[in-house]
Amino acid sequence: AELEHYHLHREKEFKGKESAALGSHGSCTSEAEKETQEKMSVIQQNFQKNHKVVVSQLLTEVCDIKRETHVNYHISG
Repeated sequence: AELEHYHLHREKEFKGKESAALGSHGSCTSEAEKETQEKMSVIQQNFQKNHKVVVSQLLTEVCDIKRETHVNYHISG
């Protein structure tokens, strides 16, 4: 009976420590989630503000062909 009482006491201690550890882990998770949402909001705002300019610059670079002789090209004769 004494051994069983000791076992129950230790198990109760363990459960208390486990819930305390998981509780602090849960708050860390919610902090990380909040921080992630804030960063995603900033990224979305930057995207909305800059995406038209970036796409325009990209299309200009890809579609406007400028013919130039390469610096390493030598005419052999």
